[in-house]
Amino acid sequence: MSARSFDDVSFGDDLEEMKTDVSLDRIKRFTGAAGMTFERFTNHEAARKEGLPGAIVPGIMSQGILAAMIHRWAPGSTIVKIDTVFRAPLLVDSDPVCRGVVTDMNKADRTVEVDLTIVNEANETRVLGTATVRLEG
Repeated sequence: MSARSFDDVSFGDDLEEMKTDVSLDRIKRFTGAAGMTFERFTNHEAARKEGLPGAIVPGIMSQGILAAMIHRWAPGSTIVKIDTVFRAPLLVDSDPVCRGVVTDMNKADRTVEVDLTIVNEANETRVLGTATVRLEG
């Protein structure tokens, strides 16, 4: 995939939707590598005992998934800033979809602002945020 330049982008452009794997196996591999040994991420029953609806995807993993979507859309870009808000738990073993839309452009800095969301199967927004992305060219 070739790099996306600033001149290739327009206000209102949608990033390609991205489905992501948040299976229990994937979460266990992520939390193991990150040293995040909390059962709320890897055990549905333990998470329910904490008052959650089931095991949840770690917030930092959700943010990483959104960053991956940006880099899939614009290989070689630089994420200058990313900020996320966790509105509701994103459940392990769910089937989330990531979305993004260009909502601002700064020609002087050659950056774009992208609004980001992760929605669940019911199309409920679980994670939302914004990213400032520097594009080359």
